[in-house]
Amino acid sequence: MAELITVEDPADPRLRDYTGLTDVELRRRREPAEGLFIAEGEKVIRRARDAGYEMRSMLLSAKWVDVMRDVIDELPAPVYAVSPELAEQVTGYHVHRGALASMQRRPLPTAVDLLGSARRVVIMESVNDHTNIGAIFRSAAALGMDAVLLSSDCADPLYRRSVKVSMGAVFSVPYARLDAWPRGLDAVRDAGFTLLALTPDEKAKSLDEAAPHRMDRVALMLGAEGDGLSTKALMAADEWVRIPMAHGVDSLNVGAAAAVAFYAVATGRPQA
Repeated sequence: MAELITVEDPADPRLRDYTGLTDVELRRRREPAEGLFIAEGEKVIRRARDAGYEMRSMLLSAKWVDVMRDVIDELPAPVYAVSPELAEQVTGYHVHRGALASMQRRPLPTAVDLLGSARRVVIMESVNDHTNIGAIFRSAAALGMDAVLLSSDCADPLYRRSVKVSMGAVFSVPYARLDAWPRGLDAVRDAGFTLLALTPDEKAKSLDEAAPHRMDRVALMLGAEGDGLSTKALMAADEWVRIPMAHGVDSLNVGAAAAVAFYAVATGRPQA
């Protein structure tokens, strides 16, 4: 059973995992270096636990202690009970959901590890907005994508905002980094995947015309909001695909575009 500890000093060193959560640059550097990430809210904390992540500690306002009692009772990690005011002093914002947990990261698999059993893969290039990362992971989980591959400059899927937007879906879809870009795409093609680059370019085939759901193995490539895929990434693809637009709209937000494309890629997929 976890030890329930009341803390009244915002400078208490035991709360260090939770300090400065609104300082994006600090947390981007610190969390991977220290091997931790922050789960926010009851559902996300439970999903992280159920996905097998080890909990380092929890930070709870008083009214959440009873709600999380079953989790507390089975944990060896400390649980810090604090007032909402103290939580805000420590984290830098009002913790609306009243429950935070510091979780231990796990070593990432390699791309090769994921490609062996996958049939539908998402590849992101330079997607560095945490909200977009979270939205894409949520759609990938909901719409049946098997794995996610990220270029080295993509945002961290385990950053608090990404985890929150995904509602914990970042724990459901395995992911890996492609350190060599775009050379790392060769390994995807060598594993039998057709590389489809999603772009609004008029030279691209519509998703209906390309019919990716009939392909055996598909890797769908997505670029950053605004810039889209780089020229190098587009040239490395086997085929360009697009979502037809109406009413003079030229493109969708990358999160929305991903959801549409995932449905087209995964619906009616060939069965193993």
